Amino acid sequence: MPTPPRRHVGQYVASGDWSEYWTTRISRAESGRIRVRGYPVEELIEHLRYTEAAFLLLRGELPDKRETALFDLALRSGMDQQFINSAACAARFTASAFPDSPVPALASGLLASGSVTGSPQEPAEMLIEAVGWGESEEDTASRAVETWLARRGAVPGLGHPMHKDTEPRAVTLRRVAIEYDGWRAHGRLLDAIERDLARRKGRRIPINLAGALGALLADLGFEPLAIGGIGALSYGMALLAHIVEEIREGVPLRVIPDALGAHYAGPAERKLPENRRRSRE
Repeated sequence: MPTPPRRHVGQYVASGDWSEYWTTRISRAESGRIRVRGYPVEELIEHLRYTEAAFLLLRGELPDKRETALFDLALRSGMDQQFINSAACAARFTASAFPDSPVPALASGLLASGSVTGSPQEPAEMLIEAVGWGESEEDTASRAVETWLARRGAVPGLGHPMHKDTEPRAVTLRRVAIEYDGWRAHGRLLDAIERDLARRKGRRIPINLAGALGALLADLGFEPLAIGGIGALSYGMALLAHIVEEIREGVPLRVIPDALGAHYAGPAERKLPENRRRSRE
């Protein structure tokens, strides 16, 4: 889908013509009629699966069987892993303080879904940029590793704080993607990057789920912005499960006491200097 030219509010102020200010290609709603990407919504509700409908919303066209299988694989791959993901902890903290509705806690969890908590957006940006260089796979991998080690000291999409040898979700996603012919240029480049980094470090740093998701979704033709959102939404059901459990079975207003690792590292107790005390006269 071609990207339309960037608009800015100044052009509308200057021209005085605001007729196209609010424009969307996603849907059209009129009295008694809704069309999504041109299709009557009744047909989509009746005939499409959720994965197909989501793909249509994001990409503008219906997926074929291969794309449907791969997109469904991406959406279900996150699942959950206890409290390792900070997004789950953020969601549960909010749920413990606001048990009236799951929505604020769900928003908290989504807001905590960033590069540190495993978003596939940054790995996708790396892979899409590198594939665009047009070099050999091995040369591209070497250049990408050098670029990202210099840029931020780590290569996105590789390594995990707990899964040091293999990341089970990433391994399975990659294997199934290969079976569905979905591990293409971006996936193969990620494999080459993993090999190159292992040579440099003298040990293997495995592909993590964010890397595998970024590669798979890039090979499906999604752009990094959409890939970051898909990664957060794919974990959304796990967040909702944590939130409901927290509200039903958790501890209202969760805290972090010393016994659970809270540690004060500031100055010892001290008195405010006399010259900073307010006179009571």
